[in-house]
Amino acid sequence: MAITKEIDSKIIWDLLAAIPDPEIPVINIVELGVVRNVKVANESVEVVITPTYSGCPAMQMIEDDIKEHLKLKGCQNVKVTTVLSPAWTTDWIPEEAREKLKEYGIAPPEKPTSDFDALIGKPKECPQCGSSKTELKSQFGSTPCKSLYVCTDCKEPFDYFKCH
Repeated sequence: MAITKEIDSKIIWDLLAAIPDPEIPVINIVELGVVRNVKVANESVEVVITPTYSGCPAMQMIEDDIKEHLKLKGCQNVKVTTVLSPAWTTDWIPEEAREKLKEYGIAPPEKPTSDFDALIGKPKECPQCGSSKTELKSQFGSTPCKSLYVCTDCKEPFDYFKCH
C-alpha cells in the first residue's frame, strides 16, 4: 500500500491494533493506550507513542514492531516518535482490554481507594477465583508495571497491573 494523503489514518490505527503488546500479548498496543496519535502526510506515516513507565524495556520492541508491521503492509516511510507528556495512565486502557487482562490472569488496574493504594494500587479481586482477599507479595511482578499478589482463598499468585 502506497501511503498518500488520501489514506485515512483509521487504516493505520487498524494495522497498529494488530500488534500485540510484547509483555502482555492478550492486548494490543492500541488497547494498552501506548499509541497516542497517527499522522499521515506526504507519503509517510508518523506514529506517536507514550511509554507506560519511564525506561520501560518493551518500548524499543514496540517501536521496532510498529515499523516492521507497517512496512510489511506497504508503508515505506514510517517514523515513530516517543512523547512523555502527557504521561501514560491506566485510564487509557478501555474496559474491553481490562476484561482481556482479567481473563488472561492479570488483575486489571483499579482506581486507588486509600493513600496506600495510591502508592502501589490494589486489585479489587483475584483474576483466578474472584475473591477480594488478596495479599501483596512484591511491588514488582513479572514486569515493572505489575505487582505480585497472592489470593489468600485460592492461594494462586497473580500479577496486578499497577495503576497510575
